[in-house]
Amino acid sequence: MKLNGARIVWESLVREGVEVVFGISGGAVIHLYHALPEYPIHHVLMRHEQAAAHAADGYARATGKVGVCLATSGPGATNLVTGIATAYMDSSPVVAITGQVATPFIGKDAFQEVDITGISLPITKHNYLVTDINELAMTIKEAFYIARTGRPGPVLIDIAKDVQAAELEYEEPPEVSLPGYRPVLMGNTRQIEQAACLINQAETPLILAGHGVSLAGAEAELRQLTEKAQIPVVTTLLGISTLPETHPLCLGMGGMHGEAYANKALQQADLLIALGSRFDDRLTGPVNTFVPRARIIHVDIDPAEIGKNMENVLPIVGDARDVLQTLLPMVEEASHPAWLEQISEWRRESASRDILNQETAELIPQYVVRQIWHATGGQAIMVSDVGQNQMWEAQYFLHDKPRGLLSSGGLGTMGFALPAAIGAQMGHPDQMVWATVGDGGLQMTIQELVTVVQERLPLKIAVLNNGYLGMVRQWQQLFFEGRYSGTPLLGPDFAKVAEAYGIAGLTVTAKDQVVPAIEQALKIDGPVLVDFRIVREENVYPMVAPGSAIHEMIRRPQSA
Repeated sequence: MKLNGARIVWESLVREGVEVVFGISGGAVIHLYHALPEYPIHHVLMRHEQAAAHAADGYARATGKVGVCLATSGPGATNLVTGIATAYMDSSPVVAITGQVATPFIGKDAFQEVDITGISLPITKHNYLVTDINELAMTIKEAFYIARTGRPGPVLIDIAKDVQAAELEYEEPPEVSLPGYRPVLMGNTRQIEQAACLINQAETPLILAGHGVSLAGAEAELRQLTEKAQIPVVTTLLGISTLPETHPLCLGMGGMHGEAYANKALQQADLLIALGSRFDDRLTGPVNTFVPRARIIHVDIDPAEIGKNMENVLPIVGDARDVLQTLLPMVEEASHPAWLEQISEWRRESASRDILNQETAELIPQYVVRQIWHATGGQAIMVSDVGQNQMWEAQYFLHDKPRGLLSSGGLGTMGFALPAAIGAQMGHPDQMVWATVGDGGLQMTIQELVTVVQERLPLKIAVLNNGYLGMVRQWQQLFFEGRYSGTPLLGPDFAKVAEAYGIAGLTVTAKDQVVPAIEQALKIDGPVLVDFRIVREENVYPMVAPGSAIHEMIRRPQSA
């Protein structure tokens, strides 16, 4: 059949199984939007291209499918950059499609021309500039293949405007063959055998579960290994929910704001089995002080991560699920009673410092998050923004649901939560989705409240509103002489703003209003925003100061 380039794009997306695209129209993609109504793809009109990229990212994280975003040339394309970088840092499979000026004008500084392939080269797994319609269908097929295979990541396709208008006889392209791109899935058998020997001999073993476990769909295998050998699990931020956090062997998140007992366990382990973790600095602190007693088994699908940050005894390149399936029969059943009792003792000590176990009538954010957990039964998909709200959510909502926490880890992008939650809700229309945001991050993408209304999404939004750029304020308090420069934040009445967009808005100013407000939000059949006016100068504890080892934590005073 004869198709123009625009229809080839949509035909290709349909064949890739795409059901939803997040985007904003413009002159360089007008041919694409003209053809769109002819295809069974739901387009979500966002209000900013950055939000379109975050929504595609959130959709991908929640569903495991490739998320797709679309923007015009010039500023439309550059507005995608932060969202693409967010997806790149967190290995999220996204295909970003941009329009480009017509081929005769490329390189001529034409209206709304920008070299988006050059700009995005460091933050994409691969990218393409399509100037020949004969290459278009195969390019799209390759882009999806690259985005979803191996270590996932974003791929950008920049399509010249005249290519979208040109026509040819369409034929489905052949299977993808990229000789230079062959991800390794099955780990080396000999190395896996060596790993099993180390595990069977360890006295104080620990598993570090990273985002790669979730990306590989290896949650069941992780649990089998944990229970068979009675090995406790510490997670990274993005590894949260790979093992149910109510599981007795789950120690929760480690690192800068991790659980104190998790950090102590890391520093006392004699073997660390790292699964799909890149050992980022927020986890490790100075690498020369991290896990000083441990031999390390590092399993990662990306060979570039092996040895990049941490020297390790045993590297295994492969997909976490495939490696664990091979490893499991080789691991002996074991128990480590002394090790588990030591961890239990550390847990009890940490519980005595937990603010929820201390009497306070103030409206504290930890209480808000824990009550959302109670009200939802822990079964909601939680999408958190970046900053203090992100850490409180990670600490006080116990995630039992796989892919239950979506957040910007590597790039730390404020404004991520609301559009990413839109993407997650579009991917799971029948599931409960909550976004936890700070007043600073929400104001960066607040325009997307109208997208929530437009799509009739039942999204619930909890604003932890302290009137500051809270995490920076905390650093200023602790390390910069308490000089709050550039962090006091004037914000609107968020409930009224929500109502102006057509969303139910609630305001909570006292602790005894928290539970009724959450219950009311859950009863409302539609989107709700709850503005929790929390204590202004509450800090996130524990905290590891810059340059300190992770066991050298700043702890909450027991008398606080």
